[in-house]
Amino acid sequence: MLRKNDEITVTVKSCTALGSGVASFEGMTVFVRGAAAGDRLLVHIIKVKKTYAVGIIKKILQRSPDRIAPECPVSDRCGGCSFAHISYGAELEIKQTQVAENFRRIAKLDVETDPIIPSPSHSRYRNKAQYPVRSDDGIPVTGFYAPMTHRIVECRDCMLHPESFGRISAVFMDWMTDNGISAYDEKDHSGLVRHLYIRKGFASGELMVCVVATDDRLPRSDALVEALTGEFPSIGSIILNINREDTNVVLGSEYKLLYGRAFIRDTLCGLDFEISPQSFYQINHAAAEILYSRAEALADLRGEDTLLDLYCGTGTIGLTMAKKVKRLIGVEIVERAVDNAKRNAELNGINNAEFICADAAQAARRLRSEGIKPDVIILDPPRKGCSPELPGIIADMSPDRIVYVSCDSATLARDCAAFDSLGYGVRRVTPVDLFPRTGNVETVALLHRKDTNETTAVTRNGGKSIE
Repeated sequence: MLRKNDEITVTVKSCTALGSGVASFEGMTVFVRGAAAGDRLLVHIIKVKKTYAVGIIKKILQRSPDRIAPECPVSDRCGGCSFAHISYGAELEIKQTQVAENFRRIAKLDVETDPIIPSPSHSRYRNKAQYPVRSDDGIPVTGFYAPMTHRIVECRDCMLHPESFGRISAVFMDWMTDNGISAYDEKDHSGLVRHLYIRKGFASGELMVCVVATDDRLPRSDALVEALTGEFPSIGSIILNINREDTNVVLGSEYKLLYGRAFIRDTLCGLDFEISPQSFYQINHAAAEILYSRAEALADLRGEDTLLDLYCGTGTIGLTMAKKVKRLIGVEIVERAVDNAKRNAELNGINNAEFICADAAQAARRLRSEGIKPDVIILDPPRKGCSPELPGIIADMSPDRIVYVSCDSATLARDCAAFDSLGYGVRRVTPVDLFPRTGNVETVALLHRKDTNETTAVTRNGGKSIE
């Protein structure tokens, strides 16, 4: 009988999507953080449940061929990178298996998953960082949360972020120390600075720095602006966000411009976008262009089509396809995002797009009642997937094709099963790795009405395959 604090020897057979090795000991599954398939390990057991146990590596007895030396010195303590210890090729195999297994186990659909499309880069690719700021014996520190905690692991240069982010963080910490600026304390909700939030336009090079604080007064903000802009001329926006709430949500609803504009600009898929602190914008610029191109190919757009983009955010996906359709209708529940989408359409001279601020299901129901029948529907919901009633409403609208973009293949599989029962079969599933070194993977799926020619969507586009 396995007990806490036991030390056992195991061989790791596989890895979970969160980067833990999976082994077996006397019929019980043992999960080991930081292990790789093929490792033979001496493991110290830290938790035992009825059907599984959790252990930590005491000693590596035999190294997996997939195991590599992490680039980051704190990856074993930080909760950010699940796969820093294995090769990128092995990581892609795990993600490919994860997507396929979710369709087999959750959707119970016989769907062949396309080979995963890798990210052009698996380091320095993120265009956004949110650093929690806390105090360590009176000294402000920043970094990332350790797994399953709010304990900060100090990190000045994350290998997933541009180098400039680490240097901006260092200047910011020096400004806090030199001016006696207090860090937020979650226990008694005292202190001023909660987070340092940085964004970068990878095409434009523009940088945004957003300070999240508990008050609308930021002492010595003039010195902060001078320090940041003096060292980083590409900073185009410095903003104070006020979050007074006892919450884990990073951004509050109030903003105060300290320098420059309230947004930065970037170019994605040939279009210009204005990005504010709260704008949804894919964090991996190069891989996002691949993802959107894949979604467009699957959509198989024709000049007379009406395209409905549900959960459209600031309009990025729909707007990149707008010039290939007659009419684009975007739907998003966040009013500020809808305003941004309208502005982005104007910025790019797109005049066949309209945007509705509403819940996706409510808007789809209203459009259906008005007799609007989209030819193609794009879905890009949050991680929780579609609302339960939405697949039925969409099926009643009778689009020819549905292109579903998801950051969680489990909820994607669940929703595809619902669509299948409503007459829409899954024709293609393509994972695209937008989040290298982490446990997340983006997936795009094509669904077709079952009463249409199943091969049409993959052979059209001038007679060329979309492969």
